[in-house]
Amino acid sequence: VDAYRRDLASLSASCNCSVGEATVDDLERWLASMRADGLAPSTLARRVSAVRTYFRHLNLVGARSDNPAAAIKLPRRGRRLPRALSPIETERLIDAATGTSPRTLRDRALVELLYGAGLRVSEAVGLEKGAVDLDDRIVRVVGKGGKERLVPLGRPAAEAVRRYLALGRPHLDRRYRPDLFLNARGGPLTRAGAFLILRRLAEKAGLEPERVHPHLLRHTFATHLLEGGADLRSVQEMLGHADLGTTERYTH
Repeated sequence: VDAYRRDLASLSASCNCSVGEATVDDLERWLASMRADGLAPSTLARRVSAVRTYFRHLNLVGARSDNPAAAIKLPRRGRRLPRALSPIETERLIDAATGTSPRTLRDRALVELLYGAGLRVSEAVGLEKGAVDLDDRIVRVVGKGGKERLVPLGRPAAEAVRRYLALGRPHLDRRYRPDLFLNARGGPLTRAGAFLILRRLAEKAGLEPERVHPHLLRHTFATHLLEGGADLRSVQEMLGHADLGTTERYTH
């Protein structure tokens, strides 16, 4: 939502008018200025897509009869393959979160879940305490579109969550929150907080901090499963992909 809001605000600032009043010429000038600024084709494509969808919404509610963005051609995007950490790099990242402090135990549980269950960062920070079944080693995840799925957990991930719940989380839980992951003030851990945790651990592990982010661990989860002989459709279900084609990218 934040990204779409920024996309619309960018067009509004460019044409110096409300987005709903923008013309095809306004859109062409906006696209040309973004190209001149050196923005990536993927960013341009997303921005045009967001604006196109917004005009479609205006059509549906009867606020506008045309869609000026429909005539704009989306920039061609190079097909970038997901990068993944090697097994050794992954091990170093996880081992960087070794310790007994409440925050270290939390960080270890977070990294183990992002990698061990292939969760999106929003799914991980959105988990509640009861979402992880430690006995059966299963995590109940609510993904995109409110779709629920069950993902199996390996022993290391389950053990990391068990230690965090027993020895770490009680020291952070000052507000009796239902969230599994809490920040130092006792509030729910945010996406930004998760990004910072991984960046800090990457630095400690001797990896490139700017390269390590939550989604990289999701890519790594899928890549390592497939390299180990896992079935593509099983990986699709664990990742919560609606389209098998999205999962197929990892086979490359």
